[in-house]
Amino acid sequence: MSLFWRIFALNAVVLGAATALLLWAPVTVSVPVLLTEAVILVGGLVVMLVANAALLRWGLTPLDQLTRLMTKVDLLRPGQRLPVDGRGEVAEVIRTFNAMLQRLEQERAASSGRVLLAQEAERRRIAQELHDEVGQTMTAILLGLKRAADDAPAPLREDLQEVQEITRASLDEVRRLVRRLRPGVLDDLGLISALTSLTEDFATHTGLQVTRRFDADLPALEPETELVLYRVAQESLTNAARHADARRVTVALFRTDAGVGLGVTDDGCGIKAPREGAGILGMRERALLIGADLDITSAPRAGTQVRLSAPVPGKQPTA
Repeated sequence: MSLFWRIFALNAVVLGAATALLLWAPVTVSVPVLLTEAVILVGGLVVMLVANAALLRWGLTPLDQLTRLMTKVDLLRPGQRLPVDGRGEVAEVIRTFNAMLQRLEQERAASSGRVLLAQEAERRRIAQELHDEVGQTMTAILLGLKRAADDAPAPLREDLQEVQEITRASLDEVRRLVRRLRPGVLDDLGLISALTSLTEDFATHTGLQVTRRFDADLPALEPETELVLYRVAQESLTNAARHADARRVTVALFRTDAGVGLGVTDDGCGIKAPREGAGILGMRERALLIGADLDITSAPRAGTQVRLSAPVPGKQPTA
């Protein structure tokens, strides 16, 4: 039944019931109208309006549900759908909206994937240039400073050695940036070694206490999945250091029914902003790239927990 005929039928039911009451009820209208008759007529009108409003509310409930979903739908949280009942116009609108959401989620995932892959390629290129050009140049400068310091008199030697230490510290910082841009240990030794190196470097530079809990029997993962897990852990640690005012952070990697889970928990102040920042949105886009579920829970003075559940192709969840 179309929306027009549904509303028409609902009104017809109400008006028909009112007409039947006027025909068969022992109530008459005098001229002029008596007070008791006016009360009865007004009461009947109120009952008719209330019944009409209730029936219309029931008939238009699916459209209200659709409106609420449209105002809060988020393509970074896929799977939000409305149930479809019947074959009328309202059901067709809901069915079309669900299909549109499905298409938009697929297009968003594809476009985010292209952007993230391009971003990783650019990071790889920058890291390679920093390693080959800047790193080698600073290494040559260090060697030149060492030779000059060996041949210089004592007062000048101390100055050259001081410059040498500054250059060495700058070279270490460049190497750390290279590891952040493109973790070579992830490609060479795998996810466990990469996360171990990441957490050790994080603890050294921030002074926070980092606890690692890695399962030993993790399933084999695709390189793309390992990279997403690494980047989400990296962003979570960065947020804990910059915004959480935390003292301890726990990084866990564990087996789940569908694949592998990553958990990063801190004891900080929690997320204060009502809206998610670029870092969290970036994590959601990365999770969407591999079909993973990202859940972020936070409470004031109770810390923040980031949990990413990444599926493994060919592995079915257990009952």
